[in-house]
Amino acid sequence: MPTALSSPGTRLRGAWRRLSPLPGGRWLFSRLLRLVNPYSGAVGATVMTLEPGHAVVVLKERRAVRNHLDSVHAIALANIAEMASGLAMLCALPDSARGIPISLSIDYLKKARGVLTAEARVTLPDVTVDGTHQFSSNISDEAGDVVARARVTWKLGPVEARGRRQG
Repeated sequence: MPTALSSPGTRLRGAWRRLSPLPGGRWLFSRLLRLVNPYSGAVGATVMTLEPGHAVVVLKERRAVRNHLDSVHAIALANIAEMASGLAMLCALPDSARGIPISLSIDYLKKARGVLTAEARVTLPDVTVDGTHQFSSNISDEAGDVVARARVTWKLGPVEARGRRQG
């Protein structure tokens, strides 16, 4: 059982393992994730796949995420792209490492409508030393067309020894 001192990835993996196989478990996991991360949760996406280095997040178009062009708002797309990247990355990190996204860029390729799927696959680099690394998230529509492509830059590195002052 993960403790309060366990890493975010350990807690995410544990909650996913317990909830995802249950009827409505993916929905419940996604609701709990919204409590932990209210801003990202505001778009109402559902986590469909979560494993170390891979995450799939689905967003159903509805009025709350539309723009004036009657398509899904650009920031809602950026939100689910970053969410997929974050889940994939955090679940891949060992307890001895930490990470934080430091930049996000996104290309909008076509109007986003209907059910949208954000997917991120990451290969964990060496996290025993501090470094920045860029990973991609793609968002596709129901036809399989990529509607947006995001690049999320992460600062990754080892967790400093607890109780030891740095610098």
